[in-house]
Amino acid sequence: MTYTKATAFSPEQQEVARIAKVLSHPARIAILQHLAEAKTCISGDISSALPLSRTTVSQHLTELKNAGLIKGEIDGLTVCYCIDQEQYDRARQLLESMLAAIKSSCCTDTCC
Repeated sequence: MTYTKATAFSPEQQEVARIAKVLSHPARIAILQHLAEAKTCISGDISSALPLSRTTVSQHLTELKNAGLIKGEIDGLTVCYCIDQEQYDRARQLLESMLAAIKSSCCTDTCC
């Protein structure tokens, strides 16, 4: 049997890795924090709040949207971005579960 990413790792492991990859860039973290602080959909130029160009912000927004962490509604020429609460809650649950499992299975201080 040939092992591939699809067969070697569980769907949950693959989902955690996908989320972690998206969250691995500080610009994406900053965008999520900015959207969370606004507590509303943001339309217009998010790059004005970050030290990044519009093109760079747009690329990061696309990555966050593709991962399902944010959603955007097109209204004419503007896009209104906000955190996708359902997907965010799922991501948080997966990450918390994985981190708790790793912590609970760690060895004691006596072996390291």
